[in-house]
Amino acid sequence: MSRAFVREDRDEPPARYELPPREDPGYDQAAAWALIEGANRGDSLGAEAATGYRWGEASLRPHVEQILLHARRRRDDRLEQLAERFLNAP
Repeated sequence: MSRAFVREDRDEPPARYELPPREDPGYDQAAAWALIEGANRGDSLGAEAATGYRWGEASLRPHVEQILLHARRRRDDRLEQLAERFLNAP
């Protein structure tokens, strides 16, 4: 994972990620949002630990593609950038 997504000089408490139960059909979508949110906060490792998925997880691509469309509709450049980075991850 890129060091650009990890904040080591943290003064605030760790982020909390609200996720449905793992067996919930909406879990993967929520996990995709959590990973993007974590990257935006500089807490990719925390988001990965909370979701059980790694940055760039292939099974989450359809959900991140939807996030990308959402970002473009809202003209949210930062969200668009993070979604594109996720989709381009090895």
